[in-house]
Amino acid sequence: MTPQFVDGNKLLLLRNGTDYFPALQQAIDAAKGEIYLETYIFRDDGTGQAIAAALARAARRGVVVRVLVDGFGCKDHFAEIRERLLAANVQVLIYRPKISPLTLRRNRLRRMHRKLVVIDARVAFAGGINIIDDMDTPGDNPPRYDYAVRIEGPLLAPIVEEVERLWFRGARAWASRRRRRRDKRIVAVDAAPRGSQRAALVVRDNLRHRSDIEDAYLAAIGKARVEIIIANAYFFPGARFRRALLDAARRGVRVTLLLQGRVEYFLQHYASRAFYGPLLDAGVEIYEYKHGFMHAKVAVIDQRWSTVGSSNIDPFSLLLAREANIVVDDQPFAQELRRNLQQDMASGAMIIAQSAWRNQPWLERALIWASYNFARMLLGLTGYAERQ
Repeated sequence: MTPQFVDGNKLLLLRNGTDYFPALQQAIDAAKGEIYLETYIFRDDGTGQAIAAALARAARRGVVVRVLVDGFGCKDHFAEIRERLLAANVQVLIYRPKISPLTLRRNRLRRMHRKLVVIDARVAFAGGINIIDDMDTPGDNPPRYDYAVRIEGPLLAPIVEEVERLWFRGARAWASRRRRRRDKRIVAVDAAPRGSQRAALVVRDNLRHRSDIEDAYLAAIGKARVEIIIANAYFFPGARFRRALLDAARRGVRVTLLLQGRVEYFLQHYASRAFYGPLLDAGVEIYEYKHGFMHAKVAVIDQRWSTVGSSNIDPFSLLLAREANIVVDDQPFAQELRRNLQQDMASGAMIIAQSAWRNQPWLERALIWASYNFARMLLGLTGYAERQ
């Protein structure tokens, strides 16, 4: 499905939690009517406690506060935060709270990975940043490397509709049969123009929007004429995505990938490196971010098209999880994001040289291909390998 762009928005790029959390807390503290917050992880750490306290303050002054978290992302570190929120009259739902020991079952692999916040239906936040301490990165330099965007304007309308739809779907599942009715909206959506930026909300779900985020990427890559920069923490692209990048590089587009350089998940880290050879052979530049923990999911194409969101380029995000990306058609916004990416590649990343890659030790090669084949086997067991 083609992204539905709307004009008249005011977008503010937020880099890392050092930008995001103060802006988020300020907006929560200013709320007067209603707050929706969706997050994959809501950790009981300094940042989580500060955001939970702000949500509790809002609820105590009469704001309706609704928090939706993922049952897997929050399975080990949300119980105490949840109790404090409930005690303050915050409404809390957990998306798929029952984790099956048969983790390869498709329905148990489908998670809520979005990071969306809507406050008073007049300001929203979207991106890849969980509610987690940005400075707590054991073994790495803080802060976590990630992005979000603050949104005002007509784009609020589809964002509000999306968060309401998912919330009330979950709420109805928990409610008794006689109470299964849609609550009335508490505040009207403020979708008046606030700026001049053109943007769209693109989501991935298991119904009408199964491939919308991937399709938006592929359409933009297919139209690229000069430059593609993709920064993505978990990179395990399917065949269509790989072909699109290779085709772009072969027609003379400069394609640059900024990927995770630290070993966070052993299998994912080594399996993803199986794609490096063909990409490097086609002229794609690959940088691995070494300075700290990378969690970004952003891209800039031809200094005009850009995206900031929650979706990685891997089977979890593109085939399984509920995701939300903001796609922006605006040159100043794209150029700002591009400057950030270029600065961080220069100061915190290492380029992968084609010659060094070809001459890597045989043991490293064996580890990469063993990891790749094992990952493919797992995908086959879940029934998703046909898309890879």
